[in-house]
Amino acid sequence: MYGELDLGSLTLFSGSFINYGYWGELDPGRELTVEERTSSQAEMYRQVVSRLEPEPGDRLLELGCGLGVGAALAAAELGVLVSGLDRSAAQLERALAVNADAIQALGGALSFHRGSVTDIPWGDGSVDGVYAVEMLQHVDDLAAVAREAHRVLRPGGRLAAATFFAPDGADTSAIPDLIETVATGVDVIRPVGDFAADLTSAGFAEVAVESIGEHVWRQFDRWVAQTEYRDSWGRNWLRCYEDGIVDYYLVSARR
Repeated sequence: MYGELDLGSLTLFSGSFINYGYWGELDPGRELTVEERTSSQAEMYRQVVSRLEPEPGDRLLELGCGLGVGAALAAAELGVLVSGLDRSAAQLERALAVNADAIQALGGALSFHRGSVTDIPWGDGSVDGVYAVEMLQHVDDLAAVAREAHRVLRPGGRLAAATFFAPDGADTSAIPDLIETVATGVDVIRPVGDFAADLTSAGFAEVAVESIGEHVWRQFDRWVAQTEYRDSWGRNWLRCYEDGIVDYYLVSARR
């Protein structure tokens, strides 16, 4: 879907970002603006990358970088070197086009590479931080991601990832009937504790799981409600959150 379909072009997203957004408090009773939608998605990246506690000059690796605008944001705002990794050649072509000016302006601090997040083409201990924004739900083997992230991180380096999981102990049997991408296998929703256990098994320490659903689902649903998808299954994300069977989490750990 990330090859043939450019999700960043859909009205559900904006600014070439592809995530549900980390939203602040917004005035009720009015339509949200495209600028606010874009800002929410940029803020999701800031929230994730901040958990890496990066220093200027650090080398960061984004797993599943997609169109790469989040990687460009981090490189520009934090003075770090960011490499985006994605297995889709089509997405990487788009990333190079969308970020052409940023690549030139940042002078080597931003680059994009093709490869798998379960077999990362980087050497041992070669990066200071690894992060992922709303992509782990597409990966079949999260234990492999954890092992590979641990391998490429230097001692003391950090990992941070944000996406939707099930709360531990939740009955998720109804989710495929409510969320089309789960029914078709595009998204896999696992208990968040399973991923935390994968990180611990891979050798990570200080594994922290933070629910951020209160900053995601209600405002995202407001946005969906004012698009052509207002009557689609996409409105069921909020229902799943309110029913306690899906939440959005920010997971971090130290090598």
